[in-house]
Formats: sequence, C-alpha cells, structure tokens
Amino acid sequence: MSIIITKLITLPGIIIGLSLHEFAHAKVSSLLGDPTPKQQGRVTISPFAHIDVIGFIMLLLCGFGWGKPVQINPAYYKHRRRDEFLVSIAGVIMNFILAILFAFPTMWAFRASMTSSLMEIVFEVLFAVVQINLCLMLFNLIPVPPLDGFGIVTQLFNLQKYSWYYRIYQYGSIILLILIVSNATSLILTPAMQWLLNIIFTIVS
Repeated sequence: MSIIITKLITLPGIIIGLSLHEFAHAKVSSLLGDPTPKQQGRVTISPFAHIDVIGFIMLLLCGFGWGKPVQINPAYYKHRRRDEFLVSIAGVIMNFILAILFAFPTMWAFRASMTSSLMEIVFEVLFAVVQINLCLMLFNLIPVPPLDGFGIVTQLFNLQKYSWYYRIYQYGSIILLILIVSNATSLILTPAMQWLLNIIFTIVS
C-alpha cells in the first residue's frame, strides 16, 4: 500500500514534467518556422499528446522513462545549428523553470504541513514535482543519444562533421541502457540533484 501511495504522489510530477518538456521542444521548433510539431498536434500542454505509454510506465515503476519524442524538420530553420540547439535545450530549460516555480508553493506547503496532515500530503506531491523535474532535466542533459544532451553538444561542437558521430548515434540507446543498468547515471545524477535542491530551497525559503 505504501508503494502505491508513493507512486500516486509522484504521478502529478511525472505528467507535468514529461508533458511540458515535450511541449517546449514542439513550441520552440514551431516558433523557429517548423510546421511539423503543429501538424502532429504536439504544440499543446495536454499530456495525451506527449505521454508515451511504455516510457510513462517505466518512469513510474523504474525511475527512468521517456515521453513521446517530438518530430522536427530542421530544413525549415533559418540558422540550422543554432535552431537545433535551441530546440534541444528547450525541454531541459522547461524542467528547470518548473522546478523553480513549484519550489515556492512547496515551501508554503511545508510550513503549513506542521499543523495539517492534509497539507503534509500536498507538500509531498509538490516536492515530488520539483524532484522529478530536476531529475528529468539532469537525465536529459547526459550527452548520449537519444537524449537532449547529445543534441546540445552536437550543435555546440558541430559533432556531425566527425565520422564517429553516426556510430555513437546508432548505438546510443545501448550505451544509455548500460549506463542505467550499471547505476552510473545514479552516481552522477543523485548528488547533482541534491545540490540543486539545496540551492533552490535555500533561495526560496
């Protein structure tokens, strides 16, 4: 029962984090002249447009997962490298903004939870939203395809000009799975997330 309650507490954070992450990709690509996301109904904050069922279940049960990737057509961009960079980084910036915004009501709920059991639940839900958005941000910054971090470093350093780029891109999912299974991602992300949490709540408190 406690496991079920824990999953229910994290549910709003997962839905908000995944949906708005993918919305950010779609919105930025659309603003840069690409009609593809709008044609596919992705320029919306509705979770139904962005949630990948398997990725959602994996995130809920295993702690890592994914949303439905936003399809883009870089041929519409006026400055391809710059615009691909902006689209790649849009999702992680959105997650960071959400974490900061939800930190304010989280602190309010924390203070109110001292005298109310209902507000204690509200605090746990809001705190989970902050945690999950930071986790999504940090996880997606890992420079391994198909994560956003790989797209960011690709455009920053123009990696597509190197022959090894396409081999890494081809086997990126396997590399990422090895990092997850070996717990390498947790060793990096857990202290980074704790550091960010301390900074954010120090600022808003």
